[in-house]
Amino acid sequence: MKHQTLDQLHAVADVHAEATYLVETRSQRLERWAKLLEQNPDRRLEAFAGTEYKPAEIREMMRYDGSPITVAFEDPIFRAQGLTDDTYGEARRFFELTDWQLHDIVCHCHVGATIRARWAASRVRAAMSERLGFLAWLRGTFAY
Repeated sequence: MKHQTLDQLHAVADVHAEATYLVETRSQRLERWAKLLEQNPDRRLEAFAGTEYKPAEIREMMRYDGSPITVAFEDPIFRAQGLTDDTYGEARRFFELTDWQLHDIVCHCHVGATIRARWAASRVRAAMSERLGFLAWLRGTFAY
């Protein structure tokens, strides 16, 4: 093994100190996603069309360039920790969201064709604080 200084590594690799930051819990992942969205609060992001009407197998593969999910996928830490793409299904899995919660964050029925990043961040934070009681479970069961 060849030992190199940090300066030598910078010359041959793109070194990110923040890549060592672990985002282990669901709350930490959602908080980081909200902060990424807030970095450019007026950015217009593409909303997903009709997630609640699509069959589950279609909904899982849905993606839009420049969506709130794309903002998460652009983050090297999320990719290093297992976010494999910017599809609806992958975001639901990675962030441990119900269909109803993710629908509330990305669907066009709430905001139109585009979403301001600050609005998406507020919806991500709302999903963090949502308690999954019996009524939320029941709504999720019958909504999808």
